[in-house]
Amino acid sequence: MSCVNCKILNLCKISWGFALSATALMRLTAPERCVTALTSSIRGHGGSFAHRRELRQAKRIVVKLGSAVVTRGDECGLALGRLASIVEQVAMLQNQGREMMIVTSGAVAFGKQRLRHEILLSQSVRQALHSGQSQLKDMSLPVLEARACAAAGQSGLMALYEAMFTQYSTCTAQVLVTNLDFHDDQKRQNLNSTLQELLRMNIVPIINTNDAVVPPPEPNSDLQGVISIKDNDSLAARLAVEMRADLLIALSDVEGLYNSPPGTDDAKLIDIFYPGDQQSITYGTKSRVGLGGMEAKVKAALWALQGGTSVVIANGTHPKVTGHVITDIVEGKKVGTFFSEIKPAGPSVEEQTELARNCGRSLASLHPDQRSEIICRLADLLTERKEEILAANKMDMDLAVSAGHLPPAMLKRLSLSPSKLGSLAIGLRQIAVAAQDSVGRVLRRTRVAPSLELEQITVPIGILLVIFEARPDCLPQVSALAIASGNALLLKGGKEAANTNRVLHQLTQEALSTHGVREAVQLVSTREEVEDLCRLDKLIDLIIPRGSSQLVRDIQRAAKGIPVLGHSEGICHVYVDAEACVDKVIKIVRDSKCDYPAACNAMETLLIHRDVLRTPLFDQIIDMLRTERVKIHAGPRFVSYLTFSPSEAKSLRTEYGDLECCLEVVDSMQEAVDHIHKYGSSHTDVIVTENEDTAEQFLQQLDSACVFWNASSRFADGYRFGLGAEVGISTARIHARGPVGLEGLLTTKWVLRGDGHTAADFSENGTMKYLHENLPETASIG
Repeated sequence: MSCVNCKILNLCKISWGFALSATALMRLTAPERCVTALTSSIRGHGGSFAHRRELRQAKRIVVKLGSAVVTRGDECGLALGRLASIVEQVAMLQNQGREMMIVTSGAVAFGKQRLRHEILLSQSVRQALHSGQSQLKDMSLPVLEARACAAAGQSGLMALYEAMFTQYSTCTAQVLVTNLDFHDDQKRQNLNSTLQELLRMNIVPIINTNDAVVPPPEPNSDLQGVISIKDNDSLAARLAVEMRADLLIALSDVEGLYNSPPGTDDAKLIDIFYPGDQQSITYGTKSRVGLGGMEAKVKAALWALQGGTSVVIANGTHPKVTGHVITDIVEGKKVGTFFSEIKPAGPSVEEQTELARNCGRSLASLHPDQRSEIICRLADLLTERKEEILAANKMDMDLAVSAGHLPPAMLKRLSLSPSKLGSLAIGLRQIAVAAQDSVGRVLRRTRVAPSLELEQITVPIGILLVIFEARPDCLPQVSALAIASGNALLLKGGKEAANTNRVLHQLTQEALSTHGVREAVQLVSTREEVEDLCRLDKLIDLIIPRGSSQLVRDIQRAAKGIPVLGHSEGICHVYVDAEACVDKVIKIVRDSKCDYPAACNAMETLLIHRDVLRTPLFDQIIDMLRTERVKIHAGPRFVSYLTFSPSEAKSLRTEYGDLECCLEVVDSMQEAVDHIHKYGSSHTDVIVTENEDTAEQFLQQLDSACVFWNASSRFADGYRFGLGAEVGISTARIHARGPVGLEGLLTTKWVLRGDGHTAADFSENGTMKYLHENLPETASIG
């Protein structure tokens, strides 16, 4: 079988003149000989990056700007706004210490604009002299020859780049090349030397083909294994390999490489492209301007990849992303198509999502009894295979302790025990019972007309992405809730619990296999960054973050068009009323603050009625907090009452997440409510009082997800609410609020059963005929 890279190898022998030991070459297979020759002789500093996140290490970067990126839509003149944002990103990376090079198009378009202007001006002057008047008549523009346009536009294009880069104290230099500059050894060495010297002096080379002297392009000419300088894609690839660049960023007018022409119904953007995947691609036409289409880009990219340079093809024209597309790529974010020589063993996250979606639909169509059986089987496996689970958990614990970076609270979350597994199994069986009456439940039934009935029924949301930190017990809980509600599920766990999560996921899929829906729950164990997962807006229907408030905030910022169910902060209050019971206050405040201070439902601010100050109750509260080693920060009102006070709180909107809290004074229950509305996060807030009327007013007026009377804020939990488990606590005002269990993972759809009815049957002067004859009958459904 012949090697597809042999043409490249043969060309490299000619173009670069390298010599590799014949004996060494004979020990390798044909593909290995090609890659070895390229990477050892052309790119002595190593091969391409295998994963996106490694792009952060890129030192030398070539940015190729296609004609569609640089030029305006009318192809006459430059897209100055796009160009300015690209220059800003390149200058920023250059100032970070990277070596940046730009391969640019645009000279022809800029020249065409200038020449048209000059021709119009010349014609108008001649016509005015000839006719004695300045009125313009029919003036046809001649066809402008591309080489002339390039000659007229190159100087202006370079002047523009220089002016833009000067704003960032960055110097540029112009380099014009032709095909001969690469095939002639002396010229190629001179070019290499020039570029190396410019980079050494921290100058950004602006490189373009010398279009004023190049021969006409050959539109159908194949690369034939050699990068001929017939377009800027091939120029950029050749230059990147010659200069041993770490990364080539090719910007065009499409998001990246698709498996079929963009715009077709089944076209899918390819996140990572491997050299062996060429046969799966159907190419479309080339871009509206320029010489190279996507096929030319792919060939050039693969050639550069074989030469040891990583490549990303991305969109440089999208107004919402142009301003950060280059920096996003260098940061390793999921942008465009990344070319990699190393294909991972498992499926990509997109493939996992497709598997989950297809299998999730089968899961949703199962009988409720079958979904309950799956959950009960999972509960049984948690106890039957507890030794296997605990052994994996011990590995994670040992690694975490030896690393020494997890605080005690996180270690507590990470740890599993036989009793915790037993509690998990009990909770799962509670969910199994609830699953009997979840999907397909009729919420409303209306007889709109004879033989026409309308129903509103519960259905799954679709595909859930649950991201959780070092808390492996979350995996079976959330899996059970997803199974009960008929949702497909993607799980992204913290690396601290990798071994435990893997075993628990295997048990989950084993339980799902009892009814043939094994792939409905997927564990994302690839190198995908959380921010990259949040970009899959066309695949994922809802993101649920489980973990710290910082994690939730990060997810909410990163989510691109996907709803996030969660709370950004857990600034929970406990208000101690003037008529509060001493024993209840001490118990509730201690539990709310000290039981688990890192929890989102832990108390962060203690509000004290003014009349409680300088009473034995106040002294007992302070003594208890000091005994529990809680650091107190005084609110501004509290400070005014004291001669010597604790440190003043920097903000009344602080979530401490530790043995710290703010103490503030209010004059009334109403003032406490106003304070919470102003500084709280609508999570969980508590009143401690013996006055029933005061308590009821607090419960009615306060607008938080959870409002408690004489109960600890730590009670805001799915288990304690009897939900069996929770997927999280939501402070959103749409959909679910508070601890979210099974009901929060369902939405509704309307089902109409008719008998040949049409909308016209119901329209008569804007009214519905049948409503005048037969009033609708609405069934009362529990």
